Amino acid sequence: MKIAIGIGSAYYNGDDWNEIVDYAVEADKIGVDYLWSAEAWGMDAVVPLAYIAAKTNRIKLGTGIIQISSRVPSMIAMTAQSLRTVSNNRFVLGLGVSGPQVVEGLHGASFKHPLSRLRECVDIIKLGLSSERIQYQGKHYILPRPGGEGKAIRLSQPPQTDLPIYLATLGPRAMAMTGEKANGWLGTSFIPEQANIFLEPLLEGLAKSGRTLADIDIQVGGSFEIGENVEDLVAARKPAMAFTLGGMGSAQTNFYNDAFSRAGYADTAEEVQRLWVSGKKEAAIRAVPDELVLKTNLIGSRQMIIDRVKTYAGAGVNTLRISTSGSNWRERTDTLAEAADLIHAIGSDY
Repeated sequence: MKIAIGIGSAYYNGDDWNEIVDYAVEADKIGVDYLWSAEAWGMDAVVPLAYIAAKTNRIKLGTGIIQISSRVPSMIAMTAQSLRTVSNNRFVLGLGVSGPQVVEGLHGASFKHPLSRLRECVDIIKLGLSSERIQYQGKHYILPRPGGEGKAIRLSQPPQTDLPIYLATLGPRAMAMTGEKANGWLGTSFIPEQANIFLEPLLEGLAKSGRTLADIDIQVGGSFEIGENVEDLVAARKPAMAFTLGGMGSAQTNFYNDAFSRAGYADTAEEVQRLWVSGKKEAAIRAVPDELVLKTNLIGSRQMIIDRVKTYAGAGVNTLRISTSGSNWRERTDTLAEAADLIHAIGSDY
């Protein structure tokens, strides 16, 4: 089993950039397989990867994620090719639709029909990566623009048709498209005991593309921390789960909340969201059940974590994407080394 980590967040503004670079360099030495760079309204996902590419040697570097409404598809293709070149073929393109608050509020684009927009975006990116002339007639993208002086242009960088594309999706139709179009899935809200709600539509898409589950990389996970005081470990992560259920998106559109509802936590998801959006955040945090935190993270005693890793592997997960605990980056790096030893040892049997 492989290991992935992430840097950046919605709010990240680079305050501890040097420490993050050191963390990435150590992750490379430890044997972590992937590093994903996030973006929302802080630092972008691309520039940090270009810098880290010059500091590392083997770790794969991915955008986790590029929001498709923030850039036109041809520019995403150009950026992907450039990052792959400067990283010595270690770049992985991660894409997603984000949500209406960011897409409409920050980028001024329409969020309607996000799935068909994502499908068209991937199609155009693949045209660009293949060095074909970019001509496309879609619902959202028409290239060249009709009625003007534009012409179909071929990107000048060498073809890179094998550049991996990962999609961050959640809904059943989006999962089916991931199976059809992508090399990997960047999953969230994943409970391995309820993996079927994601994997069944994913398998439908894979079959449509003539592939099987062995042909796609499934990356999911959560926090990693070994400790005997399970109650405290759970309590520390309830605020993040409450935010996911209540604040990740609008009251009308929260893909994470929907996913947990499909996994059998509909009543919890509804109650936490109701409390959160009404401003009762402490009550929302208290409404998060311990079980939900334990099933979506790798926390607890060493044996508890070993059992969870095996459960994830048994559900078909190829790569565990983890965040490590610690009061500073040195402690987080030490925890990462501990996690890598444990996960790699267990994963060798799967």
